[in-house]
Amino acid sequence: MSTSTAAQGSRIHHLKAPERDVAGGNAIEATVKEIVADVRRDGDAALSRYSALHDKVDIATFEVSMEDRQKAVESLDPQTRADTLFAIANVTAFARAQLATILPLDVEPLPGVHLGHRVIPIGRIGAYVPGGRYPLLSAPVMTIVPAKVAGVGEIIACLPPGAHEAMVAGCHLAGADRIFRLGGAQAIAAMAYGTAQIPAVDKIVGPGNAYVNEAKRQVFGQVGIDQLAGPSEIYVLADGTGDAEMIATDLLAQAEHDVRTRVGLITTDRALGEAVMAEVERQLGDLSTAAVAREAWQRFGEVVFCEDEDAMVAYSDHIAAEHLQVHTADAHATAARLCNYGSLFIGTMASVVYSDKCCGTNHTLPTMGAGRYTGGLWVGSYVKVATHQWLDERGVAAVAPAAVRQSASEGLEGHRRAAALRVERGQGGASSL
Repeated sequence: MSTSTAAQGSRIHHLKAPERDVAGGNAIEATVKEIVADVRRDGDAALSRYSALHDKVDIATFEVSMEDRQKAVESLDPQTRADTLFAIANVTAFARAQLATILPLDVEPLPGVHLGHRVIPIGRIGAYVPGGRYPLLSAPVMTIVPAKVAGVGEIIACLPPGAHEAMVAGCHLAGADRIFRLGGAQAIAAMAYGTAQIPAVDKIVGPGNAYVNEAKRQVFGQVGIDQLAGPSEIYVLADGTGDAEMIATDLLAQAEHDVRTRVGLITTDRALGEAVMAEVERQLGDLSTAAVAREAWQRFGEVVFCEDEDAMVAYSDHIAAEHLQVHTADAHATAARLCNYGSLFIGTMASVVYSDKCCGTNHTLPTMGAGRYTGGLWVGSYVKVATHQWLDERGVAAVAPAAVRQSASEGLEGHRRAAALRVERGQGGASSL
């Protein structure tokens, strides 16, 4: 057993410590840099080369035709289609409720000084839809539906050529305007810079592998991005009331995503921590996805015993987990003390899987501690809140003297003249958006 110190100095004790994750970032960075440069230089020809190299397909036309989109939808199992539409309806409803909280603003803090902002949808976004081991139909729902609700002008979806046809159907049902069979770092580069076939977008959203993530990092600035996502994460906070079987089940449900998934329990009850570790091993015995989940658990699983709830909360805020479940006697009271997380699941009935699939909140969330400074993907990620101002003569009289003096003290004569000119002319230049 090792001992470490949480962010606020409270003592915590590891019953199981994770490995340090070393992902070989320098090699990935160099590879992606070459791909991005090739796509910028050679356009669609580079996309065809990389599709042949990495996806083993000979493809010249990347866009999925409307006929093929309709065929993909028609080939969906009826229950799968109904469940997808159920998820779309719930994500749509929650996104609309969120958008209703982002309001235009017009105020007059000083007589004649009118300030405000408008909520403007982004013109064109690119949604990267990962292929992965399984056809994750929730992925296009989470990236495309909020964009539709926000009023984005055009939604471009890219997914790897080998992705299941159901994923094409998911993109279509979610509302993608155009769908391209194009994956990897080359898809990110194409959406960032544009090619003859792929239109350049204003912002790229959606998760992907390490190469996709690195490509998003490299093209940021040319386009906006939602976030840099690492391996998926789930942590559970629990006291002595925790249910070892339920906690172990939830940890393994996330661990089966990827061998680098981070899963953890932070508890004030040592016996519960030991029981969860034993239960995880028991459940791995008959879990069909154990090959993936076991490696994630063995390498990146973490179980921490904290001396009291203060230490548990402090350590949780230090981790800032992507998904954070609260299984305590008063889950709402514990939840109210937490500040750093991607999405919070309060009480034993709120499983991560419900949000991952269909309950309405977005599953594209901050990882690697980014929950300390940002939230996840939401309808607000697809709009710009842009300010404006207009002044009349009274407003100029109120603010010009201070602006003139400040400009003079800073030695900015051009600024001073611009601030003084309107006073000298005696006009406010009143206008309105």
